[in-house]
Amino acid sequence: MIHHLSLGTNDVARARAFYDAVLAVLGLRLIKQDAGGIHYGTGDILLSLVTPVDGRPAAPGNGVHVAFQARDQAMVRAFHGTALAHGGSEDGPPGLRPEYNAHYYGAFVRDPDGNKIEAVTHSAG
Repeated sequence: MIHHLSLGTNDVARARAFYDAVLAVLGLRLIKQDAGGIHYGTGDILLSLVTPVDGRPAAPGNGVHVAFQARDQAMVRAFHGTALAHGGSEDGPPGLRPEYNAHYYGAFVRDPDGNKIEAVTHSAG
């Protein structure tokens, strides 16, 4: 079981402006902020955006992404639109992904640091 995930950021304030809006669509909220990062969840911390502890610049990993469960297709579309409106970039528009399974409906975006995030549902509506 995963306790939490951390993604790197080079600008905590910029990351907060993006993730406050995007994660609110999915029902997550800011739990904690400190000098090194911001931390989101619903009670316990699920996702953190942090400056790397080794002092080197944050960089997204190739092939790495975080997928968030969405309630329905409308929530996936809202996630996508909110992300683009808050400085994210397109990495796969909302739609069915039959290569994963017949009911997989997802959208992929890159956050302002280049981290790839997704919202996905298996709901038909």
